[in-house]
Amino acid sequence: MVMLMIITAVASPFLDNITTIMLVAPVTVVVCNRLHIPAQPYLIAEVLASNIGGAATLIGDPPNIIIGSRAGLTFNDFVMHMAPIVVIVFVVFVLFTRVLFRNSFQYNEEHVAAVMALQERRAITDPRLLARCLAVLAAVVVAFGLHAVVHVDPSIVALVGAGVMLLVSRSNVHDVLSEVEWPTLVFFMGLFVMVAGLVHTGVIEAIGTWAVDVLGDNYFLAATSLLFGSSALGAFFDNIPYVATMAPIVEGVVAQVPDPQTGQALWWAFALGADFGGNGTAVAASANVVAIGIAARTGHKISFWQFTRYGIVVTVLSTAMAWLYVWLRYFT
Repeated sequence: MVMLMIITAVASPFLDNITTIMLVAPVTVVVCNRLHIPAQPYLIAEVLASNIGGAATLIGDPPNIIIGSRAGLTFNDFVMHMAPIVVIVFVVFVLFTRVLFRNSFQYNEEHVAAVMALQERRAITDPRLLARCLAVLAAVVVAFGLHAVVHVDPSIVALVGAGVMLLVSRSNVHDVLSEVEWPTLVFFMGLFVMVAGLVHTGVIEAIGTWAVDVLGDNYFLAATSLLFGSSALGAFFDNIPYVATMAPIVEGVVAQVPDPQTGQALWWAFALGADFGGNGTAVAASANVVAIGIAARTGHKISFWQFTRYGIVVTVLSTAMAWLYVWLRYFT
């Protein structure tokens, strides 16, 4: 379980947590089937790890991309401010899983031998293609890190990287386009149009002004409210539409903060709450839904409450640690 969680958490900041789950979950199911043990605890642990690990970078979790574009935060900004607390929370989570999933660890010598007989290299059918694709991925990640130097938007870097990946892999463009989640993209287009309408009609500004009047100049209270409020609301409403709706409100509040550093601290509190709140329930993040779908198709069904009873505990723990981090780093 620890090995699978580490692989997931390390890959999520660079591949996006949804993509990571789609890669790791099928492997987990194969191993668990060979071991004759339920895959549900391992899949749940991976999802929780992916949502934690994905919070570390601009591209690791979809809410971070929305926040980064709205606040003008770079890939390096996320690494500097989010990665430290993500590493701490993940280490604590790994230790905590020994208690959280204590009834899930079973050992059978014969079943273990069946797993050890697997030849992992057989899964790589084209090593040269793998090397070329990894080189493109590494170049894209480096380009993200050089955003402040080259002044190229992450979206352009991602699109260029996707085009180069198509060239080096010689994939069929029609096949690739057919796998794009067009309904999801159209949903977000509609969502952003709706949010823009609220901005232009003054609704968002009115809510931001009301929030500033209520909070006054107590910016630590504002950060606390954003952190815990985002964690709670993000747990019950998918954190992507939640962040898309709340981002302009947070922007309005930050615009009235005289100190830029304090204003940025509000963005980090918002991001941490939304990202860690994604572990709260089975529908709080897209990665959760993807993992539950894979589990159902492979005969390891995960119910809403089976996931949520673990996710709520991890969300409360990680949010509390994030609050302590925000207080110590930005307000003391």
